[in-house]
Amino acid sequence: MTVSETSAEKVPEPLEPAGEESKEAEAEDEFVDDPEKQTADVEKEITATEHTTALARDESNGDVEKSAAELLEEDIPWRERFKQVVLTYAPLGFVAFGGPQAHVAILRDHLVVQKKWLDEDQFTELFAIGQGLPGPTSTQLVVSTALARAGPIGGLTAFFLWNLPGLIVLITCGMLIASFVDPNNPPWYLVGLPPAAISLVFKAFYGFGLKLDKLGIILCLLSSLVTILINGDERIPPTSSQYVFPSMIVLGGVVSYLDSRRANPYGTYKSASKGWDAESDLLMKRIGIPLWVGALIWVVWAVILATTTSIVRKKNREGTPVNIYLEIFEVMYRIGSLIFGGGQVVLPMLQTEVVPEWMTKDQFLQGLGLAQSMPGPLFNFSSYLGAVYQGIAGGLVAYVGLFGPGVILIFGMVPFWARMRHVKWFKCALNGVNATAIGLVGAACVILWEGAIVTAADAMVFVLAGTLAIVYNIGAPFVVLAGGIFGAILHEDALSLGQVEWCSLGQGL
Repeated sequence: MTVSETSAEKVPEPLEPAGEESKEAEAEDEFVDDPEKQTADVEKEITATEHTTALARDESNGDVEKSAAELLEEDIPWRERFKQVVLTYAPLGFVAFGGPQAHVAILRDHLVVQKKWLDEDQFTELFAIGQGLPGPTSTQLVVSTALARAGPIGGLTAFFLWNLPGLIVLITCGMLIASFVDPNNPPWYLVGLPPAAISLVFKAFYGFGLKLDKLGIILCLLSSLVTILINGDERIPPTSSQYVFPSMIVLGGVVSYLDSRRANPYGTYKSASKGWDAESDLLMKRIGIPLWVGALIWVVWAVILATTTSIVRKKNREGTPVNIYLEIFEVMYRIGSLIFGGGQVVLPMLQTEVVPEWMTKDQFLQGLGLAQSMPGPLFNFSSYLGAVYQGIAGGLVAYVGLFGPGVILIFGMVPFWARMRHVKWFKCALNGVNATAIGLVGAACVILWEGAIVTAADAMVFVLAGTLAIVYNIGAPFVVLAGGIFGAILHEDALSLGQVEWCSLGQGL
């Protein structure tokens, strides 16, 4: 039976007034003259004839196209969708420079504008999920968008493709620096990297701070002061950060929630977005994770965190040696479970845990400069830290440990999000959580500055790199490269300029 016969059989010709009939004939001729709409209509009738009547009578051609596209998407085989995920995310791992904000812009351009896998509301909803969970936000956005396209296997595949280039380079650099570079006397080609890297942290803090409301600024300020105090008072053990940081983040959420319930709140709170319909939306169905599995995933995350933490602490109390790879995994997994916002927010906790136990501050900052010049998420920095400490195996364990919580939780959270987005207190609490996390970035600026700016030459590199990044909006890899070249030119083995210790410059004042 032909398509026209099917249409005639399914949609009998009604008796209409002559004027209306001529209008419909003109509209039909106009539709047929457009090859794209003709193709969509034919495919629609072949694959979903039961919907033909409703779609043919729709007054809006845009609605017809959208409905046809949705029906066709249901019939795309999983293998084809998985292939699309691989072909889309593989090249992104090589071009995703510029930090979380740039990553989100790249993903939006590819998935919403070019490929039209998602509309704006759906993309924003997925981005909000990552914002509300611990872990690297841009990586969680990669996982959730691929998850919505090709299910859990597609999400995991996109995750590895997104991180692979930076992972390989940073593990290699970590091995080389640990083996061939004297940590107390870095070579001329590395001295400019730490100041340039610190300038990018300042830029990130500046960008985050512009988005804060009045209450957010107060919470950000308090968390910065507490973090600086922990790192600058001999009476406070640095390890207290593992309790203080998450406590501050939770307290920030509580304060924000309580403020939102006031008649005249001090902060600014947005209403929940329309979001997705978990029962009928095609993308949510493709995810293929029922609520009970989502709940089980959360349990798995909590069990891993509690088990590894309790084992390591018990052995430390007893004075017995801890397996070195278990130690690496526990540190990274615990940090990854506590940090909201990802990126630069994780730096204070990482520095507290690994310096000087795993490496020197110079090695830490050199790796930070390399990590910020690589494509992909800054959490790839974990692979460098582990490689410096315990070689390739240490780098891989650290990589899995730091990324693990964020990836696990995004899989567990997606099934619940359609319900949580309507909970007003949850949306309000996130304001305080994010503001407190931004304060950690501000503290990182102060703490890391002390270790990176040793000479006047370092300060000059910092100023140059900061100007390129903030004023001229130069990409991160070019900023780090420029800082490295400028630092090499100023080095004592080259022009030997600005080699006076920075802190000694003010002694004569």
